[in-house]
Amino acid sequence: MPGYVSLPGSKRSLLPKSSPAGPVDRGQLDDLTIRVRSVGQAEDLEKRVYEESQKPLAERKYLSREELASTHGASAADLDLVEQFAHEHNLTVVHRSEAERSVVVKGTVGDLLNAFPADVRMYHHATGTYRGRTGEIKIPKELEGIVTGVFGWDTRVRHRSPHALKHAASGPGGDNGVSATFFAQRYNFPTAYNGVKLDGSGQTIAIIELGGGYRTSDLRKFFKETGSPMPTITAVSVDHAGNHPSTADSADGEVMLDIEVAGAVAPKAKYVIYFAPNDGDQGFSDAISAAIHDTHRKPSVISISWGGPETASDQQGINLFHNLFVQAAAAGITVCAAAGDHGTADLDAMDWDGKIHVDHPAVDPMVLACGGTQIDGNNQDVVWNDGTPFDSNTDGGGGWATGGGVSEVFPVPSYQGNASIPVSIDNGKPGRGIPDIAMSATNYFTRVDSLEGASGGTSAVAPLMSALVALLNQAKGKSTGFLHPFLYGNVAKGIVHDVTKGTNAITGTVAGYKAGPGWDACSGLGTPDGTAILDNL
Repeated sequence: MPGYVSLPGSKRSLLPKSSPAGPVDRGQLDDLTIRVRSVGQAEDLEKRVYEESQKPLAERKYLSREELASTHGASAADLDLVEQFAHEHNLTVVHRSEAERSVVVKGTVGDLLNAFPADVRMYHHATGTYRGRTGEIKIPKELEGIVTGVFGWDTRVRHRSPHALKHAASGPGGDNGVSATFFAQRYNFPTAYNGVKLDGSGQTIAIIELGGGYRTSDLRKFFKETGSPMPTITAVSVDHAGNHPSTADSADGEVMLDIEVAGAVAPKAKYVIYFAPNDGDQGFSDAISAAIHDTHRKPSVISISWGGPETASDQQGINLFHNLFVQAAAAGITVCAAAGDHGTADLDAMDWDGKIHVDHPAVDPMVLACGGTQIDGNNQDVVWNDGTPFDSNTDGGGGWATGGGVSEVFPVPSYQGNASIPVSIDNGKPGRGIPDIAMSATNYFTRVDSLEGASGGTSAVAPLMSALVALLNQAKGKSTGFLHPFLYGNVAKGIVHDVTKGTNAITGTVAGYKAGPGWDACSGLGTPDGTAILDNL
């Protein structure tokens, strides 16, 4: 196409098992998020993060959100060029941010395709009909080197499926599971420091949600039944999404699980729920970016229970998320993400493509990947695995087990240099290993849309770890930020308890990794000892 060039890293393929469903509606209104280059060097920012992480906590210097915007945001001139191009193609600019380095443009699909051409069509899939893209995106030559990503053409879901609730009895206990405070006690979360009660006071936890919603009436009932104060909760709309609760078997289960787990453990923290569309990388990344650059609420922890195989994103997407997480670390924000709930398949039976995967964004080296354990008859933590094979006729498709493995995208980070990360059982190559830590993924009491019962998954471990980080931040009076080098460098000091039994292989279907002494691709370093972590920070 004359005057156009390929956008580096934008080559993409369809979801496995997709079938054509026809052309897109060129008259439909939609929007794209256009990301542009930074005024600073990403490599310099990441180097700074690693250098600061080597210092004692009291000596670390984080960038304010304003400093982050001025040194690693976009230039006004670059955003002006994108705006001008958009107006020339009948597109409306609905959002512009130098801090987030983005411009969101809206128009008909036809005008958007004329501006940023791509091979976009509709496809059927087991998860629902979606708009898919193959090949590369084209951008105008005058924006070459300025535009680093175009997001919004592909609307495949980034779903997470928490366990459905099966019980209707009132309150925690029995088959309904236990409050997250039980697990906080099990993993020795600190309750006081220098005479001050640790309850999350002064901290703000951001929770990323891609659908669903919460009902305040349910939350009031939940916290009354668990004996915890009701935390302060705010819903934030990203890309026109919002708090829209429906039924217990919807994404509401994820939203409520996240809030109820973290809220029970750190009830005096403030919770900001960033709701974005489950439409591929666009909504997901926009929500994370909104949390990082929120100069009003200023979260110090981000909890993410959503994700999918790292190979589901193209390189521009992987780069975008990584850059966001580097920015978060530079600002002292800790990001915790679930490692996945279907072992190394990382997909349920209906969606699985027959290949081994690790979960993204948990696999990003800047993210604290949270794996799952279960408590055996001897009261010991072992690898979470319910022992069932894939079966689309069972709850969630069966094959429930902690995610974990070795990345095909990210090399072994320096902090894992002495962790004896194995090569991937899929391709025999080294890479970033996940998870980093693990805690119980089963038996969390949850209330969703008036139903109560036990839920879990690594989707529960991410908010639990986020609550622990909030307690650590409160105790130290400073954000702990990028924790990986500290965790991997202080294992000998008893800050984690090794998990040595179990596997995340799915019975009769998917190969996996086995737990053993030291780090493993099922439980990471093991379960955290919250008080020991605090004492050694």
